[in-house]
Amino acid sequence: MNADSRPVPAPAPRPVPPVPAWRRLAVPAGLFAAVAGAFAYVGAVDPNEPGHYPVCPLFRLTGLYCPGCGGLRSAHAFVHGDLGTALHDNAAGVVAYVGFAVLWAVWVARAARDRPLRLALGPAHLWAIGTLLLAFTVLRNLPAGAWLRP
Repeated sequence: MNADSRPVPAPAPRPVPPVPAWRRLAVPAGLFAAVAGAFAYVGAVDPNEPGHYPVCPLFRLTGLYCPGCGGLRSAHAFVHGDLGTALHDNAAGVVAYVGFAVLWAVWVARAARDRPLRLALGPAHLWAIGTLLLAFTVLRNLPAGAWLRP
């Protein structure tokens, strides 16, 4: 650069074109297809019949029910509209199914409006979820919590 030259101004930034709706909804749609496929499979292949799915390793080794024990039977009953049996087989699973459905619907609505989904789960939230799952696990393994066993 010599003394006679002047700095060239930087070009103005180009506006970013909006992302098409189909691209914003592709990931939620893909996740929905995967979850729907899994639920369809569990709905078609009855986990109450032996030999279709593996036994819970914790239950096999210790005889204790983990928070996931009965989850497949719960999903099978849920798919078939038997909410009472689904809650009996794994109440925490039913809460998770409904929670996922609500979260997914919010995600789709926000993606359709080109707004990001923000989950602000801090350590306190994660500890609370962990504590609830631990309490559920302990209760279902006590004599008083027999009604929570699959």
